[in-house]
Amino acid sequence: MFDMMKMMSKMKEVQARLKEAQDNLVLLKVNGESGGGMVKATVNGKRQLIALDIDPSILKAEDKVLIQDLVIAAVNKASDEAETQAREQLKKSTEGLLPNIPGMDLSSMMG
Repeated sequence: MFDMMKMMSKMKEVQARLKEAQDNLVLLKVNGESGGGMVKATVNGKRQLIALDIDPSILKAEDKVLIQDLVIAAVNKASDEAETQAREQLKKSTEGLLPNIPGMDLSSMMG
């Protein structure tokens, strides 16, 4: 039979694990690069840019548009990978606590 107290306890445990996993996303570091490594971006699991490295050989005024494009590409690559890894980390943090219910997506709790 359905045990409401047990279910509530399980939900509190899920919430606590999700909170901990969300807090730890800031520690996740993911790199993305473009232009054959001339531009490298690092973002955390919350998709915040935390480091940017630009090869000095491309730092010329006439290359401004190229540099902008390379920076955008590197940041987007790192950001997309950070989102993927963050989802996996959150999924692992709740593994075994909830049944696999089709249509139930906890990614909205990612923060």
